[in-house]
Amino acid sequence: MFTTTGSRGLYKAPLSKSLLLVLNGLTVMLTLLPQYQQLFVYNLQAVTQQHQVWRLLCGRLVCLDVKDSFCSSLLIYNFRIFERRFGTRKFASFLLGTWCLSALIDFLLAQAFQFLFDYEVEELPAGLLAPVFSLFVPFYLSIPRMPVTQVLGHIQITNKSLVYIVGLQLLTSSPFMWLLALSGLISGGLYHSNVLRLQKILFVPAWVSRIGRYILEPLFSSSQPSSETPLGMGATLDIQRQQRMDLLDQQLLLAQYNEARRNTRQQPQAGLLQWTRLFPSLRHRGQNRPPMQPRPQAQTHQSTQPTLDNSPVAEEQVARLVEMGFSRIDALEALRASNNDINMATNFLLQH
Repeated sequence: MFTTTGSRGLYKAPLSKSLLLVLNGLTVMLTLLPQYQQLFVYNLQAVTQQHQVWRLLCGRLVCLDVKDSFCSSLLIYNFRIFERRFGTRKFASFLLGTWCLSALIDFLLAQAFQFLFDYEVEELPAGLLAPVFSLFVPFYLSIPRMPVTQVLGHIQITNKSLVYIVGLQLLTSSPFMWLLALSGLISGGLYHSNVLRLQKILFVPAWVSRIGRYILEPLFSSSQPSSETPLGMGATLDIQRQQRMDLLDQQLLLAQYNEARRNTRQQPQAGLLQWTRLFPSLRHRGQNRPPMQPRPQAQTHQSTQPTLDNSPVAEEQVARLVEMGFSRIDALEALRASNNDINMATNFLLQH
């Protein structure tokens, strides 16, 4: 399991499911029918010199290498969290925008490489690779990093490490994959930051979204994992395993949080946030915990003073947390307590 976002398969991610099924199916077909692979080669010279513009569509959708298809499928499956958070239309708009931007950036980087090193880039790896690399931008900026374990006592493994390892494997699969990766990161950064109002220019229209909702979504939608059905009443082994993994995730997060709180109480440090004091409306979540040791009166009097309640909160960050599924009240309190640090606020809300 890549990140601590649950293991609900492709539920509420019809676009991710359609990309996995259709693109991987075409890759398998082209592997079995090699005489048609030439039509899906991403040849830059054929586009510029022979004006075969159709290669921009065919060569930048289907992978011809099975290893590239496998790695990109793993990444698409992991990045389905963005489709769940922001909706299928916004996710499709991001992929469309970065696909169009990266097509232009591919040619600019190829020309720059030829100018600097006097080497002409003829072909690039085929497939939906640049948009996949562009998803690393919101993944790095939006998904909080949570430590999982340590290797050799110094190397920290987080919930995002495996995703970066798969991305590195895809990066090193072919000589010019770095060009597509750089193109994808640049296009993802431009679209995510909305430079030149790109999100208002490159987007999926509402009527296209409605057509997809009524025609394509029924074909690729996944049923909701049943959490109310008893495990012995027709539930599959896969659903049971997913439920156990979700429960284990929650238990591990709660254990890590409780251990961090115990260490904080034993060794108080200046400037360290005390979550139970900064979140008065969330105290009822810890009523079943063992009673705390009595503290000196001076510290108790000091803890009753609201120090961060009046700090201003950016409305844009509140909106981002609300879009993730948190309530507005919890989002406001988390941002006030973390001094408008959205990563710290998201970490706390995810752990409760």
